Amino acid sequence: MKLNIALLAGDGIGPEVIDQAVKVCDAVASKFNHDITWKPALTGAAAIDAVGEPYPDETHAICEAADAVLFGAIGHPRFDNDPSAKVRPEQGLLKMRQKLGLFANVRPTFTFPSLIDKSPLKRERIEGTDLVFFRELTSGVYFGERGRKDDGNTAFDTMTYKRFEIQRLAKKGFEAAMTRSKRLCCVDKANVLESSRLWRETVQAMEKDYPEVTVSYEFVDAVAMRLVQWPSDYDVLITENLFGDILTDEASVISGSMGLMPSASLGEKASLFEPIHGSYPQAAGKDIANPLATVLSAAMMFETAFGLHEEAKTIRDAVNKSLAEGVVTEDLADGAKAYKTSEVGDWLAENI
Repeated sequence: MKLNIALLAGDGIGPEVIDQAVKVCDAVASKFNHDITWKPALTGAAAIDAVGEPYPDETHAICEAADAVLFGAIGHPRFDNDPSAKVRPEQGLLKMRQKLGLFANVRPTFTFPSLIDKSPLKRERIEGTDLVFFRELTSGVYFGERGRKDDGNTAFDTMTYKRFEIQRLAKKGFEAAMTRSKRLCCVDKANVLESSRLWRETVQAMEKDYPEVTVSYEFVDAVAMRLVQWPSDYDVLITENLFGDILTDEASVISGSMGLMPSASLGEKASLFEPIHGSYPQAAGKDIANPLATVLSAAMMFETAFGLHEEAKTIRDAVNKSLAEGVVTEDLADGAKAYKTSEVGDWLAENI
């Protein structure tokens, strides 16, 4: 099978973890007789430095023509520490999501048997956790009208949703629930926000199309609490952009490290796969970053974008073996030998 993949390394540790994912993908392609064409492209601070734009038209053209996009990370401290900056790396991420129509962010949270005691939560609370968030990605407060008034002393950001935006995200959630335990939780703030009331009534109207799915409705603050109390109670959760951004980061630490969790961003045609961690600039260039979330994102890519389930399983099996045998970076070494980012990538590729 010929696979045309856009490769967006981005900023910080992005290039380092992407390099390891490429090693693993190439090993899988060799094992299963696939032909991968990688198309590198600039984004984020690296693109700003090169062309003054965080998501250049050339990058968009490469992504649009690709079968899938494998993405590293975006962000740089010099922009974070400058509130007056007019162009920011994160603007490229929002622009990319919008232009590619990536409206559904899929973030699984699960535990690894060999790492379960590394979680900040007690073993008995997290054993059996296997949930997935579907976060709306191209609307809400991040894309709403915003500005300043009263000579800059008042700021506003508007959360706006259209019914069709909720329907297409919820549809993916319902479809996922049908393949899992047939349980769906809609997360909102319908007791306060009008946009959340539209979310709730829209999802309620869709229940009749999925009679086998049991749907619950919970306020976002309650879910934030229950995620750290009884995360295994949840299976598929759907929510809007801002709530999803916060809750998925909270859920990510259940596994013991943000460096372990993959994600996908899906649209009607395009699909993008990325680790959930940020650019971690303090570790950039030191060969110490954990590449496993990016490698597992590549596994999601094989499965979701190409329907290559055996290839995805091969990657996950290699990752689980590396964890069980202690072939991990310093964030997971716990006093034992810590492997370099590149060494973990080499080990995974060789085992595949």
